[in-house]
Amino acid sequence: MDSNSCCDYLTYAFCFIGIKAQVATAEQAIVGGQQNVESPVVIVTGASRGIGRAVALTLGKAGCKVLVNYARSSKEAEEVSKQIESFGGKALTFGGDVSKEEDVESMMKAAVDAWGTVDILVNNAGITRDGLLMRMKKSQWQEVIDLNLTGVFLCTQAAAKIMMKKKKGRIINIASVVGLTGNAGQANYSAAKAGVIGFTKAVAREYASRSINVNAVAPGFIASDMTAKLSEDIEKKILSNIPLGRYGQPEDVAGLVEFLALNPAASYMTGQVLTIDGGMVM
Repeated sequence: MDSNSCCDYLTYAFCFIGIKAQVATAEQAIVGGQQNVESPVVIVTGASRGIGRAVALTLGKAGCKVLVNYARSSKEAEEVSKQIESFGGKALTFGGDVSKEEDVESMMKAAVDAWGTVDILVNNAGITRDGLLMRMKKSQWQEVIDLNLTGVFLCTQAAAKIMMKKKKGRIINIASVVGLTGNAGQANYSAAKAGVIGFTKAVAREYASRSINVNAVAPGFIASDMTAKLSEDIEKKILSNIPLGRYGQPEDVAGLVEFLALNPAASYMTGQVLTIDGGMVM
């Protein structure tokens, strides 16, 4: 290569780098504008405690307008909203059962009436009704399926109608590692969470053409009121199956949800199931 060619090549390279830098700067400005000016509207179901609470607070701190859904814990839900507002965010609480279609429709309407749209949905609401299959009542099965799986269906269907109009949106479903591995005494819960995983993948395919990303997060053992009541022997057995040797924190899950909900790097992710379990399922 002669010196003139070399100079021409370097000039082109620097120009190209300059163009990329300008594009990157523009993208950063747009992203910043979305978070600071538009303030994404988020619905978090089951947000009064545990993982849902941590997710609502994390997204509220990130600048989102958060609808805090609850079914029974109204006092706790109000406290979550007050915390979001205390650091300059906007929040409202909504009491409703996500397994009931009329409640879900009312919840979506509340968000739209207050803030005009729904940008992000976090399907977190869930219950357990544990018991060995041989003794499990149909009511124990049905309650878990209705809330943990049908609730995800109803909320996703309703939110996607709003997101489709803008051709933009992100949906994050809180599944569980037991949806991948199963767990004795949790046939109902494992079936529901496995259903959430399959549902996530199917819906991701359906809405990809509308730029709606649908992903699932599958937590392992997360510190909670329930884990705090476990005996020392049971706790030791559980921790022996977790390579990191500790429970996760609700904030760990919330951080992953925040990435999927807001980070530009997650815009090319859809239909994925991300385990966050200390290495329990590899």
